[in-house]
Amino acid sequence: MTGHVEGLSARRTEKSDNIEIDPKKEAQAVPHEVDGAHELDGEDCPSQEGDTHYVKGHPVIRNGADVSKYIVSVRDDGDPALTFRSIVLGSAFTALSSVITMLYTFKPIQMQVSAVFLQLLVYVFGEAWALSTPRPERFRSTGLQKVLRFLNFGQPFGIKEHVVAALIASSGNNGLNGVEVYAIERLFYDRSVSATTAVLGTFSMALCGFVLAGVLRALIVYPSEMVYWSTLPQVVLYQNLHFDRSANKERLAKFGWALGLAAIWELFPAYIVTWLSGFSVACLASMRAPQGTRTVLATIFGGASSNEGLGLLNFGLDWQYIQSTYLSLPLKQQLNTWIGYIIYYPSLLGLYYSNAWSAKSFPFMSTSLFLANGTQMSTTSILNDRGTVDYAKLQEIGLPYLTSSTVWGYFTANLAIGALIAHVLIFFTKDMRQSWTQARTHTQPDPHYQAMRRYKEVPMWWYLALFILAFVAGLIVNIKGETTLSVWGYIIALLLGAFIAPFSCVLYGLYGVGVATNQLSKMVGGAIHPGRPLANLYFASWSHQVILLSVNLSNWLKIGQYTKVPHRTMFATQIYGTLLGAGLNYAVMATIVTNQRAILLDPTGNSVWSGSNVQSLNSQAITWALAKEVYGPSGRYLLVPLGLLIGLTLPAFHWVLLRLFPRLRDIHLNTAIIAASAGLYYYGTTAWISSSIAVGLFSQFWLRRRMPAVYNKYNYLIGAALDGGSQIVIFILSFAVFGASGKERPFPTWWGNPQGHADHCL
Repeated sequence: MTGHVEGLSARRTEKSDNIEIDPKKEAQAVPHEVDGAHELDGEDCPSQEGDTHYVKGHPVIRNGADVSKYIVSVRDDGDPALTFRSIVLGSAFTALSSVITMLYTFKPIQMQVSAVFLQLLVYVFGEAWALSTPRPERFRSTGLQKVLRFLNFGQPFGIKEHVVAALIASSGNNGLNGVEVYAIERLFYDRSVSATTAVLGTFSMALCGFVLAGVLRALIVYPSEMVYWSTLPQVVLYQNLHFDRSANKERLAKFGWALGLAAIWELFPAYIVTWLSGFSVACLASMRAPQGTRTVLATIFGGASSNEGLGLLNFGLDWQYIQSTYLSLPLKQQLNTWIGYIIYYPSLLGLYYSNAWSAKSFPFMSTSLFLANGTQMSTTSILNDRGTVDYAKLQEIGLPYLTSSTVWGYFTANLAIGALIAHVLIFFTKDMRQSWTQARTHTQPDPHYQAMRRYKEVPMWWYLALFILAFVAGLIVNIKGETTLSVWGYIIALLLGAFIAPFSCVLYGLYGVGVATNQLSKMVGGAIHPGRPLANLYFASWSHQVILLSVNLSNWLKIGQYTKVPHRTMFATQIYGTLLGAGLNYAVMATIVTNQRAILLDPTGNSVWSGSNVQSLNSQAITWALAKEVYGPSGRYLLVPLGLLIGLTLPAFHWVLLRLFPRLRDIHLNTAIIAASAGLYYYGTTAWISSSIAVGLFSQFWLRRRMPAVYNKYNYLIGAALDGGSQIVIFILSFAVFGASGKERPFPTWWGNPQGHADHCL
């Protein structure tokens, strides 16, 4: 998802570009616009046939029904899905994706491996497997032929094999949340969980949410409107690669060139010329200014280093942070994010310079906890040997302080959660009822749902059996007592996740983006387990995993529906990939935490390593364990929980405005996305924000409208190559020179690679 799936991930759309259009046939066609909304270009007038609009001979994609009819083919060749080759390739690339994602957990900003990049990588190796191995028919021995067929030697690499292998590789990050908790215990609590807790806890967290996706399939997978826009490019690319092989050679050649160039380029901003990761005209012009002036300018314009500043008009050319998200997100969708940014900049500056919550006593940005005198607070200084709050120590040391940016981040997260719940209830309740009825009566009109009825569904008892196993594993861990989470708290965590998950799935299915909801889990966890920060961490992890896994599995079930992969194969391989990835995540986490402990505990970190993510999770756990004292009616940060109530009113206000001013519907506002964007980047690097806006405008405003042929063919393909090239180099650099495996080898200091902030703001 962001770094989790459920964070503000990209809503991606793509157009097919090699199939001749016939408006009278329900075949795959080339849309003129693929953004879930009716949009016309200037002077073009639409022709109309039935309910479909055409511009320049291209159908305008306005909704999920248009996607099912014109974008995604219902073709099903009946080729095998679960093969030896798909398992091997999926397992190999699970290792790659899991390791890279774990590396980014300890970097200034969290990222995941591009799903389209993984998809293309699997395709290259799958095709090589098919073409470089001998065909079984070349041998006389019947037994040998059977063995070679089992090994898929000389057999064509089919679309369903491809989907299954990529599914396994992408599922490798499903257990990330639990591993993060183990990292926090090692860093901030000086304790490591036992092998039993690590194995059973990871198993439980990694699989506990699958049952909900199974129960809610009728609502969040089957309907046409549940497009899961962010993965639509994957579906189109699957079908282009396997249904239109004549154009593959040219595509893959350009993909290879772009990947190679991106890999070479990444060496410069990441290692040799770090100034390219963020350059600010304001900071360069003030290099000889007094220190006080430079400090203020760094707060506003600095953003190349972790927790440096807001990065306003600071442009970074480091693609590992920009990523292809804004090459994919339609312009109208990006508008919600940009509105959030307009709120973000003045809000954080206003809070800091008005000294809200004693803001000037602490760094401008940091997710650490602080004492009143501005020094960093040690977690263990207020805990006893059982990992619970020692109130005598707390009274002596005092309640922890947060930076103003962190308070704003927590507040906007709660705004977004409240807005998410209200938005779905106000705008989508009627559609959800209709979808549920259609699924029960098998009258769901989506052609892909109807095409999939030839395959056996996953029985509900499979989902329930898996849930029982995961539930019992979690029960054992909590009864054993290492988590400090009570059994009834564990059950409430699962129930809370089950309540929120449908809202997240609906938003993600309809918009292709999600809203992080783990703040709510921490609030509830703190309320029912006061004084137990570890219990809060585990409560939030189990609760959030239910939500995250529901979204992830539903997303892949939709891809399976589009590509006609049997239901039971999707179910089994998702479980396998999740468990494999969780184990790899744990091993990489242990290595990094051991070798980079000092920098990960630093409140600011540097441009290579940062503990901001785990620091933030721990800070939330500590403060919510002290919810009454910190966030209660007499607490310092009462505004944070009030954000949930305020957020509930935002969609209602939006609904009233639509009634008063109907033309506002053309803007496609979503208050949950706006609220989330207004505080999402309250820590980490920010130099890439301006660059991402520029990339979005170039791709969605200029290229898509002015050069649609180029956009259709190469926008997502080149974006995936850029992601992949940069991420492979970061993977190599992390272990070769950045110290992930122990010894760090920094590039010599020079003007382009300064000792301080890379953008020369300080």
